[in-house]
Amino acid sequence: MTRTAPPRPTGLPHAVFLQRVTDEPATSPEVRLGQGAFLALRFVDLLAPDRESPAPDVFRYQWAATERYCSELAGEGTEAAHLAGIVRATSEAHRHTDVRALAPALVAYALYLEQDAHFDEAEDVLLTLIRVGGERLAASDATAAWMRIGRVRRIQADFDPADTAYVEAGRIAAAAGDRQSVLLSRVGQTNVLHFRGNLSEAERGWRSILADAAAGGFREVEAQAEHGLGTVLYRRGQAHVAASHLWRAYELYQDEASRVRALGDLGTLMLALGDITGTEHALMEVVRRATLPDLLANAKIELMHCASYRRDRVGFERWRERALDHFEEALPNIRADFHFKVGIGLARFGNYVKAETQMQQALEIATAHGLHEFVFRIERIKNGLRECDALEHVESSAAEPVTWTEQLREVSASLAALSA
Repeated sequence: MTRTAPPRPTGLPHAVFLQRVTDEPATSPEVRLGQGAFLALRFVDLLAPDRESPAPDVFRYQWAATERYCSELAGEGTEAAHLAGIVRATSEAHRHTDVRALAPALVAYALYLEQDAHFDEAEDVLLTLIRVGGERLAASDATAAWMRIGRVRRIQADFDPADTAYVEAGRIAAAAGDRQSVLLSRVGQTNVLHFRGNLSEAERGWRSILADAAAGGFREVEAQAEHGLGTVLYRRGQAHVAASHLWRAYELYQDEASRVRALGDLGTLMLALGDITGTEHALMEVVRRATLPDLLANAKIELMHCASYRRDRVGFERWRERALDHFEEALPNIRADFHFKVGIGLARFGNYVKAETQMQQALEIATAHGLHEFVFRIERIKNGLRECDALEHVESSAAEPVTWTEQLREVSASLAALSA
């Protein structure tokens, strides 16, 4: 089975980890951890198939030097533990002449980096696994690595390379007869369509995946397809149809983080339909159960937005204060959304000067980070900010939309029961 090799790095290998010095003092833990990652991955490179096997003395010397440096980082938390694990896995892989021992340690470290928003570094780690492992990797490990590469590229809006990675994952999985991973590669490709804004093609993709996953009994893939379909229908202006798909995704998911994420998306959708009570039921459950910072922050921001929607000034200020927990660490889209919705809330309470300041902050964050859809929404609302009080009639009539179907009532009742 021939596998596509990743592009060879240009310049100094793993130099992306040394770039941390541009953002932090040279003696900071973050920089030292970056240097440790650089050394650990250079140690992994000794096992690459396109280089001569190192002499025993050379390998032992680099092993000892890398292990010594990483041991000095032992008090620096989770990342240091990952680096120590990579050094151990590399020595085991060398001793047993089996690079498959590298996969768990490198994939786990890449996932840690991704969750910490170090996306370029995560991609470097995954490409290292593929380049060093080559044909010797298990198909499942190669598939998983390419899937994670697709994800980190998509998150950075690097869409063509992301799609290429997902296609490669699917090709390897198909050759190995892994039907579930083939479907997951299609999930990745459809996500690329979705985030590119090709919503009609994304909808077709989700429906196709949903049918195949249901027929094959692949519950987790079915859950992802229901979630994706619900999200794309919402973005296409069909929130009344999307709600039942998001609730079905919540029912199908088996891991808690995915279930909570589906609830968060459903809460946002119910707000668009004017069901404030249903929204608050969903989002309060997210606040109670979420462990991931982005989920928790989004839920608090939406609950703040709900309070201003209901003209509850006390509730608005309470959720506004709670949403500021760990705010400096939040991703740019979350920080922009917070200032945007604080601005809307202040305008609803008649404080237009402060509202415009908040909107300007949101616009600056969105512009600086290339969040184009946010920029459009912020500018549109900012230009008509003093008309927020004219929304009273529209909002009060939205509580019972024309398209309020039996399915929607069932979803709302299910959220109430969940909250109870």
